[in-house]
Amino acid sequence: MQQLARLLKIMADLRDPKSGCPWDLKQDYKSLVPYTLEEAYEVAEAIELGDMDEVKKELGDLLFQVVFYAQLAKEDALFDFDDIAGTIADKMVSRHPHVFSDHHYESEEAFLKAWEQKKEVEKRQAQQDKTKKNTDNQKHNSLMDGISKVLPAMTRAVKIQKKASHIGFDWEHAEDVLPKIKEELDELSTELKQLELEKGAVNQSEELSISKVEDELGDVLFSCVNLARKLNIDPEKALRMSNHKFTQRFRKMEQHYHFDRTQMEYASIEQLEQVWQAAKK
Repeated sequence: MQQLARLLKIMADLRDPKSGCPWDLKQDYKSLVPYTLEEAYEVAEAIELGDMDEVKKELGDLLFQVVFYAQLAKEDALFDFDDIAGTIADKMVSRHPHVFSDHHYESEEAFLKAWEQKKEVEKRQAQQDKTKKNTDNQKHNSLMDGISKVLPAMTRAVKIQKKASHIGFDWEHAEDVLPKIKEELDELSTELKQLELEKGAVNQSEELSISKVEDELGDVLFSCVNLARKLNIDPEKALRMSNHKFTQRFRKMEQHYHFDRTQMEYASIEQLEQVWQAAKK
């Protein structure tokens, strides 16, 4: 707690109007968002690499983002770091009655179901509170409310699908998703063929076809996320692993050509594929 108090003091000094840091002074809530997202991803990367010293450093960077927001809110007389900590502490106690009271859940599934139900009650209450403050801002409460729009699309897709599953709108088994993926791929193939036919068209047909291809490709990706969710696989993590794997193999291809970009550019696709297969082995 001593170090936390020190960190809060450092943040206040950085934002001091007279002696603070010019860069920190010009920041606001919105300008910090890209840095917050970046720090969260760097925490994930450090964990996946298993470098715990780096995890410690990256968690510190992420904590600093929270402290920064708290300082901004304190200056605006909205809330401070203590309020943030108190809010999450109250929420955790409320959502874990099996730990902080004598309540008992028969299984992990029952606990998770109760957790989601509790979240829905809290969101409805929050919406009711907002409506009381502003009667002109009434809107229908949806299961889709509360899913952040700034989340990475793949992560948001998982959350959307989980919400839908709460009312039983879901596949029963993972293998049931495979025909849906094939259906979406067939629809994408149809639109790709149409796009090929309309390439170079002088009207808006090509632009419309590209939009349709984009739409169908999105459906393919959404269905793939559904499969990952049913398999209890984090699609974001799976894709990061594939990114890492591709990067490592590509580096081996570059080594084969002694990092000579010109050689690689003049190599045929068949030659590149041969080197790629060697890299895989």
